[in-house]
Amino acid sequence: MGIMGDSYDEECDYLFKAVLIGDSAVGKSNLLSRFAKDEFRLDSKPTIGVEFAYRNIRVADKLIKAQVWDTAGQERFRAITSSYYRGALGALLVYDITRRATFENVGKWLKELREFGNSDIVVILVGNKSDLVNSRQVGEEEGKKLAEKQGLCFMETSALENKNVEEAFLEMINKIHGITSQKILQAKKIENIININLPIGKEIVNIDEVTATKKSSCCI
Repeated sequence: MGIMGDSYDEECDYLFKAVLIGDSAVGKSNLLSRFAKDEFRLDSKPTIGVEFAYRNIRVADKLIKAQVWDTAGQERFRAITSSYYRGALGALLVYDITRRATFENVGKWLKELREFGNSDIVVILVGNKSDLVNSRQVGEEEGKKLAEKQGLCFMETSALENKNVEEAFLEMINKIHGITSQKILQAKKIENIININLPIGKEIVNIDEVTATKKSSCCI
């Protein structure tokens, strides 16, 4: 199922694939619908299989089409894992601040991400449902400490109140753009190892075709 963001048909310079991961019912689908369509549903149903949304974002002088994939957090859907992560340049790893078990499972999701994802994938750790302060089970400092330990960026969000949702996605997209730009620059320096043959004005970057020059630094 595709959800079209603004200016879907507008010519883009880059296509970036990103994924949403985390336990079931942490709010992944509502984060995505906020980002893509500025919508929130209190009666949101569990995701079945895989859904995705597009949204065009301008970074510097480039127009980026962000393709964000959302999948069920339930174990019975894990068979799609390898294809889900294939080609992903970024990930939002989401937990629910009102359910400690979802925070404790972050390590499991990171292990899976590092097994199936690319080595320099940009990861933002997201503590969702920050509006539910009276039900909080995971402190913000705990999230920050885990992110620092794992070399991730961190942000608390509320899809309900639309707090930090845009910022979390833009942080990821900006970091992907920075890494991609460095790789393209490096590739051009080493005798055009990469040859991207596409129509004028469009470059689709596949992370598997480029060589990383450095890791992204993280801003907590």
